[in-house]
Amino acid sequence: MAEVTATAPAAGGTTGAAEVRRHELAAFLRHRREHISPEQVGLPRGRRRRTPGLRREEVAHLSAVGVTWYTWLEQARDIQVSVQVLDALARTLLLDPNERAHLFQLAGAVDPTPATSCPSVTPAIRHVLEQLEPIPACVQNSRYDILAYNRTYGLLLCDLDAVPAEDRNCLILSYTHEPWRSSIVHLEQTQRLMAARFRATMAGHLGEPAWKMLLQRLRTESPEFCEAWERHEVGAHLSKRKEFLNRYVGPVAVHHTDMWLGPEAGPRMVTYVPADEESRERLERLHAIARERAPMPGA
Repeated sequence: MAEVTATAPAAGGTTGAAEVRRHELAAFLRHRREHISPEQVGLPRGRRRRTPGLRREEVAHLSAVGVTWYTWLEQARDIQVSVQVLDALARTLLLDPNERAHLFQLAGAVDPTPATSCPSVTPAIRHVLEQLEPIPACVQNSRYDILAYNRTYGLLLCDLDAVPAEDRNCLILSYTHEPWRSSIVHLEQTQRLMAARFRATMAGHLGEPAWKMLLQRLRTESPEFCEAWERHEVGAHLSKRKEFLNRYVGPVAVHHTDMWLGPEAGPRMVTYVPADEESRERLERLHAIARERAPMPGA
């Protein structure tokens, strides 16, 4: 990771919420560093170690940042912290999701990783997802992150439970995940329409790190996405009729419906209602298979 440009602290210092957050951030980093053993991150303990947990230089090395810069961070200096560095520190310090969210909040930054939770996904919404079965349904945000889904949806295009949470994004899956891609009958058309819709929606989120990192990942991992992105198509809407080739029950045709969960065009519930009797019967069989495999997913 590239070195971060840091600025020395201003003379005299300042007071206020920002300073309080810097001191809380410094204390949080020190505490986490001191409670991680070298063995947990693949480092030898050695005989002359006096510091409990990791040394500052070890955290800096593992996170690919300068030792001086990291020291300033633990000293609550007034320096700029990029989301990329915060992401690296979270991984180095083995933060769980709650600790990671706390880290970004203290740093006054937006977590760039795809969302794995959403305030709109309440227990009631999860109950609705379950009650909709055998209709496949999920909750997505405007960035195509899959925030919650029922069991039938979880087996419709791939084994979604087996996909890491950070990869549960319909764009990522449509362009890079072969089982998901092979389940979409009209793949090229779907990819092109999704890229166009993503471009149109991203116009309102150009400064947000999560959107920029998703775009960078797609550009890096998928030549097909690059080709679709360079068309500069915007405003396209996905077809309301979709056709899938499911590995368990065969061809399925559905009608796609979006139901937004709030006044803004953000999180939405996506449902796939069978388009014909044969598809209805196949979705019922898929639901039975899904019930035998796993309980209602929590993500």
